[in-house]
Amino acid sequence: MFTKKIFIIILSSLLYGSDIPKVKFENSIILPIPDLSFFENTYTGLDIIEQMDFEPFENKKIAILTNHTAVNRNGKHLLDLIHKANNSNVLFILTFENGLWGVDDKRSTLIGREGVEPLHEAPIIDLFDTYVYPPHWVMDEVDFLLVDFQDTGSRYATYIATMSKVFEAASNHKVPVILLDRPNPIRGDILEGPIPRTEYQSYESYHLLPIRHGLTYGEISIMINEMGWIDKSKKVDLTVVPMANWNRNHWFSETALVWKNPKPSIQNEETLLAYSGMDIFRGTNMNIGFGTETPYLIVGAPWLSTTFLLEKLRSKLFEGVEFSEISYRPHGSSYHKRVPKYDGQSCSGIKIFIKNKDTFEPLKVATSILFLINQLHPREFQWEANDYIDKLFGTNELRVMAAQKKPASHLTAIWSQDIYKFSEFRQKFLIYK
Repeated sequence: MFTKKIFIIILSSLLYGSDIPKVKFENSIILPIPDLSFFENTYTGLDIIEQMDFEPFENKKIAILTNHTAVNRNGKHLLDLIHKANNSNVLFILTFENGLWGVDDKRSTLIGREGVEPLHEAPIIDLFDTYVYPPHWVMDEVDFLLVDFQDTGSRYATYIATMSKVFEAASNHKVPVILLDRPNPIRGDILEGPIPRTEYQSYESYHLLPIRHGLTYGEISIMINEMGWIDKSKKVDLTVVPMANWNRNHWFSETALVWKNPKPSIQNEETLLAYSGMDIFRGTNMNIGFGTETPYLIVGAPWLSTTFLLEKLRSKLFEGVEFSEISYRPHGSSYHKRVPKYDGQSCSGIKIFIKNKDTFEPLKVATSILFLINQLHPREFQWEANDYIDKLFGTNELRVMAAQKKPASHLTAIWSQDIYKFSEFRQKFLIYK
């Protein structure tokens, strides 16, 4: 670990020699950071601001949008670090879906019925189940908003939508936002899936991003702000504290950072990668491993005939993945608010084994499995109500092509055009090589 003295000396040279591009934006600022390339590991925005002794926070009244994933290189949480620094006043804590500490963290029991975080004695404001925007009495009290969380790398997660609502409130109340960037955990150079069509935008398809978007959430925030993607093209006074030593071809496991489950059902990097494809099955009546130890790595149902399905999947010769038959019985789930599909029933299914995460294409595999099941079981297979699949996928093309009995390869041909256009569009917002 580098010392604060060394850090301050290097910081005085600002971006001299740093590999962070010197990009200027109209409404967003990338905080200058030193060249730390002589260190091996990745440093998050939180690590950077910690080495500055949280100077920008001194004597400020702050609201923090965060969850349990906001930890430094040593696993210490943002709230603990700020409290120890003792130079700022955390007035409110804003939370995403699944709350501040998630469903399986012991600290969640310390909050109590009053919804107050005990360390800072700050009220916890739920922005998913209770509020949509931070209340005006929050925004009227604070000097700035601080944002720190680990994104999933897939637009299925609702975190970016919640952050966007916070940006909108910050714009309305003229409250600056400081965002501490973190890695895209499933690489920043691989993209997959369609761009949402406007009529199908939802919390799972909130912005015009492919399903696997290849961006850090700091880059997404700049894109949102510069493009005016919040309500009525509003802009926010945004400062992004970037990472050091993160490259776009890095997996999270290559950063030496502390892993925290970005969603309660995602326990490791392999599951997170599978999630970027298999979460599409939430728009169907299939069980995808909820109620088991391996969510997103299983797809099944009591009526599924696996022998022919497995034969068809193996014949497609997908790269980086293998399949096997499995029998299982889902039983409840601490990772999911709802009772899992076919709870307590004996299910037959297909289990996914990721052999090479660099070549595995999760959405291509997931949509292929979905199309095959739809063709093999036209009576049993069903879509969730109100065409929820369209909101997950971002268009109605998946559902329409499945009804037309077309091969799943037609979908990949369509979204490859979206990926090509998005790859060009995103270039001006990239802050890492």
